[in-house]
Amino acid sequence: MERQELRRRFAALNTAHLADACIRAQIPVRCAPARLHAVVPGSRLAGYVVPAQHVGSVDVFLEAFEGSAPGDVLVVDNGGRLDEACVGDLVVLEAQAAGLEGIVIWGLHRDTADIRAIGLPVFSLGAVPTGPLRLDARPRDALESATVGDSTVGREDLVLGDDDGVLFVPAARAEDLFTLAETIRDTERRQAERIRAGVSLRSQVQFDTYLVQRGQRPSLSFRDHLRAVGGAVEE
Repeated sequence: MERQELRRRFAALNTAHLADACIRAQIPVRCAPARLHAVVPGSRLAGYVVPAQHVGSVDVFLEAFEGSAPGDVLVVDNGGRLDEACVGDLVVLEAQAAGLEGIVIWGLHRDTADIRAIGLPVFSLGAVPTGPLRLDARPRDALESATVGDSTVGREDLVLGDDDGVLFVPAARAEDLFTLAETIRDTERRQAERIRAGVSLRSQVQFDTYLVQRGQRPSLSFRDHLRAVGGAVEE
């Protein structure tokens, strides 16, 4: 999917729609841990992953920018450390100048007020005043992959972020996932409109029928029932 098309389609979706699409497509759901959130609430980003493993110096970020394309997202792996900030305002400014869509940090940032003023979307575990007090050996794959929580991602992945958090999906499946997500979104919107019009969700998904069928067949799951009636509440 082209970068411009990715941003256009994600503008009308959210990460929850795409997470549900992953479930429906039987693709592993790779969410960043819930603690990772936007520095500025309401921030959104969508782009191809540009990975960088931080070991104490910003040079790895500058090198990552050299190989990036406008609309990409820097994904920083600092091991989830909470004793140092690895990204500050200068790195954010440089990312913006390079045309990046935003930054996701598995770790901390600093210069919060300046980052807010810059306006580039930044997602992190929080802030602390001190920068790195160490310089470790740089791994050979420092620019090939980044780990965020339990997920390891690379340039073959897309990263999507909003107020619900950060989600990674395989770029090769983007078209299918976005189409599924749009179907789920449209179904949920229709359901919401009907609830507002006085038709309960229980009625829409034939919940009474489900209870009867489950009594007859205890192995029947609610998700199986939803698929049968065209619901999309859980996926």
